[in-house]
Amino acid sequence: ALVKNQLNANPSSGQGFIFINRKRTYLKCLYFEAGGYCLWCKRLEQGQFALLNARVTGKVALTKTEFSALIEGLDVVIKRRRKRYMLGDEKAILPQE
Repeated sequence: ALVKNQLNANPSSGQGFIFINRKRTYLKCLYFEAGGYCLWCKRLEQGQFALLNARVTGKVALTKTEFSALIEGLDVVIKRRRKRYMLGDEKAILPQE
């Protein structure tokens, strides 16, 4: 319901939807595969997930590489994204509270 109502997106579109709590210690990733929805979670014992700047829209598009960096604890700073060819399924949406 959150993906449909808050993000105006289709949860079964094939995109991944990433949610981070206010303390930035808990991350959930929701995506749809053949057969049903999958929910993947990671809770940090120490430290916080880097917070990307999404204050205007509440969401950020990430590549698979940026998502991997986020869950590994690397700080992903996107000053300006240069135009590159990308397949349609390489994006995930990251809402922020």
